[in-house]
Amino acid sequence: MRAKITYFITAAVLVVFFVLVGGRAVAMMRLGTPLGVGLGLAALIIPLIGVWFLWKNTQFVRKANKLAALLDAEGALPVDELRRTPAGRIDRDSADEVFARRRAETEDSPADWRCWFRLAVAYQDARDTPRARRAMQRAIALHDGKQLPS
Repeated sequence: MRAKITYFITAAVLVVFFVLVGGRAVAMMRLGTPLGVGLGLAALIIPLIGVWFLWKNTQFVRKANKLAALLDAEGALPVDELRRTPAGRIDRDSADEVFARRRAETEDSPADWRCWFRLAVAYQDARDTPRARRAMQRAIALHDGKQLPS
């Protein structure tokens, strides 16, 4: 729940920022000078890219949460199996064991979105966000009936 609140607050702040930047961009374009129009158009690109990025990220989170709800309903939601040091750091041997199991599971059933979801969770638990995101994107695509390139 805390993550959802943080996400919505961050999204709201970004939307306010996009509106402010967009307003300044329009004001520069209204100057009518070539420099003002050029800078205004350039400044307008920032909020447009930001809105697109926020939309894509929101869709990704919504779809990942949908898969998590499906796994939860099946009673198959993965748990954090990684051992931690007293300082809270992940024990490397533990992580290697979990990743080996998850990768083997995924290699045995490469078309099963559940395997890719569990692999994504293992990566996220280990704070490997880029790999977690790619694995979750594959899980989403497989669930939606799409096939991503290897």
